[in-house]
Amino acid sequence: MKKGWLIPRRTFLRGMGAAMAVPFLDAMRPLGRALAAEATGLGRIPRMAFLYVPNGVHMQEWTPKANGTDFALPGILQPLEPFKKDLLVLTGLTQDKARPHGDGPGDHARAAAAFLTGAQPFKTAGTGIRVGTSVDQVAAERIGRLTRFPSLELGVDAGQQSGNCDSGYSCAYSSNISWRNESTPMAKEINPRLVFERLFASGAGGEADRGQALRAHYRKSILDFVSEDAERLRARVGSEDRRKLDEYFAAVREIETRLERSQKIPDGPASEFAKPTGVPKGLEEHIRLMLDMVVLAFQADLTRVVTFMFANEGSNRSYPFLEVPEGHHDLSHHGGDKKKHEKLQRINTFHVRQLAYFLSKLKSIPEGEGSLLDSAMIVHGSGIGDGNRHNHNDLPVLLAGGGAGTILPGRHLVYPKDTPLNNLYLSILDRMESSTDQLGDSSGRLAYLYGAERSF
Repeated sequence: MKKGWLIPRRTFLRGMGAAMAVPFLDAMRPLGRALAAEATGLGRIPRMAFLYVPNGVHMQEWTPKANGTDFALPGILQPLEPFKKDLLVLTGLTQDKARPHGDGPGDHARAAAAFLTGAQPFKTAGTGIRVGTSVDQVAAERIGRLTRFPSLELGVDAGQQSGNCDSGYSCAYSSNISWRNESTPMAKEINPRLVFERLFASGAGGEADRGQALRAHYRKSILDFVSEDAERLRARVGSEDRRKLDEYFAAVREIETRLERSQKIPDGPASEFAKPTGVPKGLEEHIRLMLDMVVLAFQADLTRVVTFMFANEGSNRSYPFLEVPEGHHDLSHHGGDKKKHEKLQRINTFHVRQLAYFLSKLKSIPEGEGSLLDSAMIVHGSGIGDGNRHNHNDLPVLLAGGGAGTILPGRHLVYPKDTPLNNLYLSILDRMESSTDQLGDSSGRLAYLYGAERSF
């Protein structure tokens, strides 16, 4: 890098209908006091993602038996063994507003709607939906101006925004965990191709569409369209930055290749899940493509706020590739049947394997004096504990990452009965420089995330 030559944190490589952000480079620091104030500790910028799984989990194989640092990961959490020191298992958290409170059945709808809001959803299947603002959108409102996208809302299953999906509750409650305000859900995108184009398209809709059409017509990579800008940048940065750029470009191209391949695979047997063109036929590939694009979005600082639903709440998807032909929701009403427990454990472990994949990608990317995982806060959990009981206390909740040096992971923390889950979110918002005094039914900050202290 030329002595004294620095580039802005938000640098884009541009071409025909494309605008590719670049990852954090040594040439981007120090940019003086502005960057120092923005980054928390040694060049790290905090990000947060919320990953939601439906129908609860098989809690007997989820909850560690020992507390503190000397704990063993039980069966379902075994895929996270390589990331044990990057992980907090949080036991005892409750989402009280998912309970009926006089509204009768509808635990699945309430579980998803309350998961990130801590607010009681108004029971209606009509247009009068009402719940509350979710934690991700509080952060998006406060810091969204710092990135190209204030937030990303992603998922795997298409969702309805109207109609009755659960005992008189609107489908909007079961299909969304992100809420801009009490009556406006943030609809999730499930098509990886559309997510890719959204991340890397530029200009008004017409220009972006023309760029996409040109790339498709000439079978070109998006990298071909920004190649001139990329080469100019590579010539002006040091060898370590060139390596980071090459790895980033390789990851982008790999995703493009996988998207192309997934769209060429012939249709399999008919599925009850209607999906738009461009969605992979295989569930695992679908999930991993989405998670890979979250990694790219974090790496390039396109957004710092993400929500992702592995499936809509109450999903009855079957998992034949796990030798589970029964529907997930049906199995969750296990009635204590050991065979159903074993199949539920397979589904739960599958979801945790996808989390492990995501964490491995984040941990492999250097940032500042650590990794992208060290900068992140990844919440993985469900708004239901045991699917058979439909309970909303002792929820299965994991927190991965170091929060840009403000979290001490590698522990199993057990909190007092009915500790609000939203206390965790208040603590996360503090670390995102998006502090608020109240979120839903929060009663204060969650203690001990930074060791024995009650705050970081």
